[in-house]
Amino acid sequence: MTATRMPATSAGPAVAPGQTVGQPAGTKRGPWDAIVIGGGHNALVCAAYLARGGLRTLVLERRDRVGGAADTAELGPGIKVPAAAHTVGRLRPSVQRDLDLRRHGLSLVAPDVRVFAPLPGAFVPRGSRKAAAGAGGPDGRAVTLWSDPQRTAIGLLARSPRDGAAYEAFDRRVRELGKFLEVLGRETPPDIRSPKVGDAFAGLRLGRSFRNLGGEGARTILRVLPMAVADLVGEAFEDDALRAAIAWRGVRYGAVGPWSAGTATVLLEDGAGNDGGAAGEMVFARGGPGALAEALAAAARAAGVEIRTEAEVTAVASRDGRATGVVLASGEEIPARAVVSGLDPKRTLLGLVDPVALGPSLGWRAGNIRTPGVVAKVNLALRKLPTFPAAGDDQRLLRGRILVAPGIDAMERAFDPAKSGHWSPAPVLEATIPSLVDPSLVDGARPGTHVMSVIAQYAPYRLDPSLGDWEGQREAFGDAVVAVLESVAPGIAKLISHRQVLTPVDLEQRYGLTGGHPLHAEAGLDQWALWRPLLGHARYRIALERLYLCGSGAHPGGGVTGGPGQNAAREVLTDLRGRAAG
Repeated sequence: MTATRMPATSAGPAVAPGQTVGQPAGTKRGPWDAIVIGGGHNALVCAAYLARGGLRTLVLERRDRVGGAADTAELGPGIKVPAAAHTVGRLRPSVQRDLDLRRHGLSLVAPDVRVFAPLPGAFVPRGSRKAAAGAGGPDGRAVTLWSDPQRTAIGLLARSPRDGAAYEAFDRRVRELGKFLEVLGRETPPDIRSPKVGDAFAGLRLGRSFRNLGGEGARTILRVLPMAVADLVGEAFEDDALRAAIAWRGVRYGAVGPWSAGTATVLLEDGAGNDGGAAGEMVFARGGPGALAEALAAAARAAGVEIRTEAEVTAVASRDGRATGVVLASGEEIPARAVVSGLDPKRTLLGLVDPVALGPSLGWRAGNIRTPGVVAKVNLALRKLPTFPAAGDDQRLLRGRILVAPGIDAMERAFDPAKSGHWSPAPVLEATIPSLVDPSLVDGARPGTHVMSVIAQYAPYRLDPSLGDWEGQREAFGDAVVAVLESVAPGIAKLISHRQVLTPVDLEQRYGLTGGHPLHAEAGLDQWALWRPLLGHARYRIALERLYLCGSGAHPGGGVTGGPGQNAAREVLTDLRGRAAG
């Protein structure tokens, strides 16, 4: 096995430094109505809608390619892997339709299985006496959640007749509550200082959606939003493994455990606006997440957007409290009527805005936006498909998310070390084997090669000083991840030909995620809706007149949805053109 930190190189066409993507080098247009900082998926969505609305729009991306965390990279010769995000199933259908992403090359595949959660028999952290003695290992059991709730319910009957009977009703309730949160997520939060007519209409739409929940649904959502996800699933199901398989989406990417307040809201948000339900959505982009970025960039260019890569913005220029353009690392100043940041709110406010213009109060509040990243990404190339005894010979079970989270309390125990700056020796893992549904990822590799994309939680950005730094801990954590995989797929360690461990520090440095947080900011109730990213600044307009946020740190939050970008474009167009996006 080769255990190395592989450099992530572009899986797409090379672009000369400073060159405009998709246009001849040196091509320049302007003057600009809007400059979008960053080339992540939300930034590209926003730029495309702005251009469709008639604004001359420029995207400036620090890296050599667009996409941000929606990135496909080379792990080894002929081997491509989802570098950060590994699925795209939450992307708003309206974004796909409006931008005609299929015509621009986006091809999606949705396996029938959503979650396969094999259970370690008695997982023992690597290095313990029992582990040395060979204890621990798979016991042949698993929880499987399918796209069809009825099929899932039938499968659960063997584990628990009560849970099998309860699953479909729980799935319906999650979908019903998610519909209300979808409506909430599409609305711009109200102006709390001086409400306008538009806020009243938005309130009426929300009120109508709330009324559609019915009396029981209305009472349920008010009760559920502040709940711990462990309590939510505990009310419905008795099997601990099933509880964990559903509750995971309430804690994924966050510095929280299943007993943390407000995690039920995160679970419901994850299914808002898609076909998630209790099992969650599961959709791959053929060619990896980078293919989504390429399709969004193509749609933006078709609408008239200019995209410049290797163009790092170092400051937002302003005058008299109003954004007037940007300054690049090269010293170039580019004026614009509006500036839209796809970066996280903390990086935008503290890194780009003049502290004098920002002011001490807002600067202090920005510094307190919570971005405690606890997620690492481990990418593996495998010489052949690993064997999961709990799956038997049914490879279909391995096409969705493979979750290693034995139970609610096991998840909470995995979270415990992170509270004091230590990484978990038994991290919760969400893995996919995208090459099973998209062989193009390994077209140039030896026959039989597969890639595995693993989200590993909990690995805190800030380590306890006794551990040193992440450079010294990287491979040890990677070994712990492989040990957990071994507990459900014996022999997988011997199949690894290439390994890449991206720590939270790497995620910050590579993708500009402050604190290494994949969602740009924690998704707790104190940073949700009216409070995302800060109370009084949730309407995409922030700090300066004509400065906007369009990334995951803005309402309605993180994930590959395109929602913040779509919503922000509507507000920019309202201000600059007096009409909403088409």
